[in-house]
Amino acid sequence: MSKYKSIAVIYGSDSSEWEVACRSGEFTASRIDDTKYDVYQIFARFGKWSLVAYRKKNSMRVTFPEGSRPEIDKTDFSVSIYGEKIRFDFAYIMQHGAPGETGQLQGYLEMLDIPHSTCSSFVSSVAFDKYSCKSYLHDADFVHFAPDAFIRYGEDVDAFAKKVVKTLKFPVFVKPTNGGSSFGITKVNDASGIADAVNYAFNEGGTVIVEQGISGRELTCAAFFDGKTVRALPVIEIISENDYFDYDAKYNGLSKEVCPAEIPDELAAKVQETTVKLYSKLGCSGVVRIDYISSEEGLYFLEVNTIPGMTSASLVPKMVRAAGMEITDFLTAIIENA
Repeated sequence: MSKYKSIAVIYGSDSSEWEVACRSGEFTASRIDDTKYDVYQIFARFGKWSLVAYRKKNSMRVTFPEGSRPEIDKTDFSVSIYGEKIRFDFAYIMQHGAPGETGQLQGYLEMLDIPHSTCSSFVSSVAFDKYSCKSYLHDADFVHFAPDAFIRYGEDVDAFAKKVVKTLKFPVFVKPTNGGSSFGITKVNDASGIADAVNYAFNEGGTVIVEQGISGRELTCAAFFDGKTVRALPVIEIISENDYFDYDAKYNGLSKEVCPAEIPDELAAKVQETTVKLYSKLGCSGVVRIDYISSEEGLYFLEVNTIPGMTSASLVPKMVRAAGMEITDFLTAIIENA
């Protein structure tokens, strides 16, 4: 017996990642078990939420053309379709970037006492900001963190660039602290490129982190709560054809994603164990993917993805398949154990 009846899959976003989020949301909605749930697809961007399509249990999918999509009533998270008012009792959040990954959408749902698929509003907010997340985890003695520097918009960029030169070794990566999908990221090989890279990153947000580059193999692993314990999925190694795993490498086929990663068993176990520990230390919920660099010095933490991509080609579905699970059963586990 399912805990919920009406599942609202919310996608789109207010960030540069909104198109990626649409693909993730559409895939997720298509794979949720339609023998257990009524599934509703909601496109949400800049405060306008509308119903794109729905599929009632054991029924055909119904779509609405753009321009005549029913508006979502945000006072109680409901929609009216042909005179019938439907109040959603679970939200599957597939928004990459704000407000879905920043904790804002979670806060709204929590105030309405509506369960959702992701981390809490607080954990989402901490995890989404790269500098805040590293600061929160700084005392974890089971993983390494790359040296970094932080700047807020309005501060002296030239003075900050001089500080980076003195404290970090090149190459460095300049990143908006609150972005995803590699938007706004630049790899900088010498002092002359720092100021431009920082200003470029400011296009994505008001805070920027500069991290010392770590040489090694890029690995990623996801974890989720299966109802009894936090469980790690198989590790993937990412081999980019570009200088690093940038937007083109992620979404335009310029990378090789080896799943499961062809690494020593001890390293795979270390990555999985570290992922479970970080998931628990942060207080995560749902499925969370964590990225690393494995170097000669050990395993370095890169970032947490509290709403990882969910298309047929995305990393988490590949991990799920490698674990011998069906994606529909996996999504059911996320919903029922939220």
